[in-house]
Amino acid sequence: MRVLVVEDEPMLADAIAEWLREDAHAVDVAHDGGAALERIAVHDYDVVVLDRDLPVVHGDDVCRELVGAGVTTRVLMLTAAAEVTDRVAGLSLGADDYLTKPFAFPELAARIQSLGRRCRPAAPPVLRRSGVTLDPARHEVFRDGRYLPLSKKEFAVLAELLRADGAAVSAEHLLEKVWDEHADPFTGAVRLTVLKLRRKLGDPPLVETVTGVGYRLR
Repeated sequence: MRVLVVEDEPMLADAIAEWLREDAHAVDVAHDGGAALERIAVHDYDVVVLDRDLPVVHGDDVCRELVGAGVTTRVLMLTAAAEVTDRVAGLSLGADDYLTKPFAFPELAARIQSLGRRCRPAAPPVLRRSGVTLDPARHEVFRDGRYLPLSKKEFAVLAELLRADGAAVSAEHLLEKVWDEHADPFTGAVRLTVLKLRRKLGDPPLVETVTGVGYRLR
């Protein structure tokens, strides 16, 4: 998934981002509400982890902007304001979930996974096609019973191809969902990752290039 972490404490923001990247998410970071709105206007995020007490633009206003835009992005408010009235107020703004500080990283990751499932069409917990089985929870991939040791990027690209269920997926879509904002679209990162994925999947070839469109799984 593509996740935006909006947190004005740099060390905490970086810690959250690194934890989520270990789960193969593409993660961007913003340290104030204004920067968050700039990124939201450019990128299609699945989940925004949003601190409420932000400089420049308050977190509540960022949430209002997102909800008012009618996008499918899910909002998880992450804040030290732990009173029931605070939680009710945050959810009333349109936030989809509310987690108070201090928190456990595994719980945060699990809540983000849950929110991410809501912003996509329903999909089976284990993805299967053409003899390939991908288990997101266990982070395991098999082809015809053979385990495939994929990198995080290869795993995420394969997951997007499986979710497309035979439809073509553009390189732009893969770049948006698998890489973060620091990725250079001209480096050929998508092409190189798909090339490595093809080699690991083995024969007969499964990933097909659709000229002028992108890639699809046979």
